[in-house]
Order: sequence, then C-alpha cells, then structure tokens
Amino acid sequence: MQILLTLSVAIFAGLMLSRVAKKLKLPAVTAYLVAGVLIGPYVLGALGIDGLGFTSHENVKSYSLLSDIALGFIAFAIGNEFRLAQLKKIGKQATVIGIFQAVITTLIVDAALIGLHFIIPDKLPLPAAIVLGAVAAATAPAATLMVVRQYKAKGPVTDVLLPVVALDDAVGLVVFAISFGVAKAMISGSVDLISVIIEPIVEVVMSLLLGFVMGAIFTFFERFFHSRSKRLAMSVAFVLATVGLSQLDFHIFGIHVVFSSLLVCMMLGTVFCNMCDFSENLMDRLDRWTAPLFILFFVISGAEFELSIFKDLTIVLIGVVYILFRCLGKYLGARISSQMVKSDPNIIKYLGITLFPQAGVALGMAIKAEKLGEMGIIIANITLFAVLIYELVGPALTKMSLLKAGEIDPEGAVSARQKDTK
Repeated sequence: MQILLTLSVAIFAGLMLSRVAKKLKLPAVTAYLVAGVLIGPYVLGALGIDGLGFTSHENVKSYSLLSDIALGFIAFAIGNEFRLAQLKKIGKQATVIGIFQAVITTLIVDAALIGLHFIIPDKLPLPAAIVLGAVAAATAPAATLMVVRQYKAKGPVTDVLLPVVALDDAVGLVVFAISFGVAKAMISGSVDLISVIIEPIVEVVMSLLLGFVMGAIFTFFERFFHSRSKRLAMSVAFVLATVGLSQLDFHIFGIHVVFSSLLVCMMLGTVFCNMCDFSENLMDRLDRWTAPLFILFFVISGAEFELSIFKDLTIVLIGVVYILFRCLGKYLGARISSQMVKSDPNIIKYLGITLFPQAGVALGMAIKAEKLGEMGIIIANITLFAVLIYELVGPALTKMSLLKAGEIDPEGAVSARQKDTK
C-alpha cells in the first residue's frame, strides 16, 4: 500500500507542478525535479508519514529499479535517432562535435580544478580534480530528450543534438575510465594498464555488441506479430531484457567486463529503427506508454538530491568552479568543433548551451569514484551539487536555445482538449 501511494503521490505532484511550470514558461522536466524535492526527505518526506512522500534517501533508493528501466527506454528512444538516412547527412559533424567537445570540456575543467588544487590542496586533492574533469564530459540524455519531445523541436540543432549527446556519453565513459585509472595509480603508486586503457575500451565495445545482438533478435521476433498492442508488448519485453542483461558483471582473462546500460539500449534502438520498417510508428506508441514512467524517473531523481551539501561551503565553492568551467568547456568545445565541420550557424551559436544538463551518467561515475575512499566522497558530493544545479537550470537553457534557434514553436503545443473540440 505504501509503495503504491508513494508512486501515486509522485506522479500527481509532478503533473500538478508541471501546470505551474507552464505558467512560468519552464520545461516540464524542471517541474518534475522540483516536485521530487518537495515530496522528498527534506520537505514532505520529513514528516515521516509512509506513503505521503519519500521519507529517507534509503526509501528513494529502493525505487532505483524504476529509474534503471526509465533510463533504458530513454536510451532506446535516443537510439532511434540514429537512422542511416539521417546519419548520412549529419554523421560526420555529429561525430566530430561529440568527441571534440567532450575532450575539450575535460581538459578545461581539469585545468581549472588542478589550479584550484594548488590554492586549497587539503580540500581538493589532485586525483579528485583529475576525475572530476572526466565526469564533466557526460551530458544528461534524459532531460534533453524530454525537452525536445515536449516542445516538438525540429531543425538543424535538434538533428545534431541527440546523436551528439549519445556519442558524448560514450566518449565520457572512456575518458572517465582512463582518468579513474590514473587517479588510482597516483594514490597507490602503481599503474594498471588493463584498468586504465583496456577495460574502458572493452566496456564500450561489449556494450555496443550486446545492443546489436539484442536489436537483431528483437527485429527477428517482431515480424511474427501484426497487431500494434502485441508489437508494443514485444518492445517493452526487449527493452526490459536488455536493461537486465546490461547489469552483467564478470571477468575474462583478468579483464573486468561491465556494460553501460545507456550504450546497450541506444544500440538496441539504433539496430531496431534501421532494420524494422514500421519502427517509427511503434516508437510513437511507445512514447505514450512510457510518459508516466518518465515522470516518475524525474520525480525520483529530484527526491535523490542531497540538499545537505549546501552546508559545506568548500564543496559549494569547488562546485561553482566546476559548473562554470564545464559550461565554458561545453560551449567552446561545441562552437569550435561545429565551426571546424562548417555546421549551420544556429548549431555553432546554440548547440553548446543545450549540452549543459548533467545527471544519470555523471552520478554513475561519481558512485564508482567512491572506491577512491575520502577522495571519492569529495568527487561524489561535488557531482551531486553540480547535478542539482544543472538539472534545475539546464532544461530551461535547452528550451531557450532551441527557441532562439527557431526550432520550437513560440505558441507552444496545442491542448488535447482543444483538439477534441475541433
């Protein structure tokens, strides 16, 4: 009963706050995150009434399965943007921009935080500064996708944005694994080439391979069904199975093999959309089915925010430096690389701003960084602080950029009620 009541309150709070956000001309994603804070452990949940909200962070984490599933569907939807016909037009520029801006962001944040390390060495150890630079490369695909869908954005910036976000996270995983290996080597005094170089490459390759295999099997079985409802059920089954398989964790010849659920599900969507001739119609139906799941995902994400971080002024200071220089890195990296490939002027001007949101992938990196001990806790807290700011402000900035690029209708979406009366 308590679980069902909590989920009900979460969806209701998200929906009601979205009405307020609409009046303020803010994206619905921001409303869902704020709703999570309001029904989380620091506000409504602090009353300790089970079923009325999230009473503790342990209570929030107990719903992590829903978040994993939602991220799987989000990644699957982004994978559907990689249609070969479209990639022939934007593949080169998306690849160059995706790799270049991620690396530039890491270098700029590393330079800023290493400089800060020499000012406050006791508060920001050098290994922590190096790892945080890698965490900065990651972007939040969930928030970006939701803004694009809510406002039905279309145009050159939107076409490049989603592939860049997907590639951005793949590059970020590799850069993080290398930086994490370097940090461990600095702490222990010994270099492990397998964990620094081989394992991150294996993670990306194995994730793409698993996604490809699942996508091929999915497409094979999908053709045996002709009703839309059964095809939809099959889609849900394969996304759930792919999310489950991406949790595999094993060793081969001394190499630790793990998978990125985001990359696996993105590849699943990519293979499916290019091998199945009715994938576009099916994706439209799947979007409607997953709408409540996505609301829950963002409300739970909001409830996870650790507001007590604001008590530590040192974390706030380092977090502010991290946020400012990451934004600078994303903007300059996207601008310079899009100029290199002679992209549309709007891509050059606005793409970098749409890459500011940061959440799931960065938090996953921060959790892994906790293995570094006290330094890992510093990394996790700074990342949490940055995610809190980025997730509340980032979607609005993405909307603003797409609006200025002329890819969002200023009039907004037409109400379903208005459509029904016509």
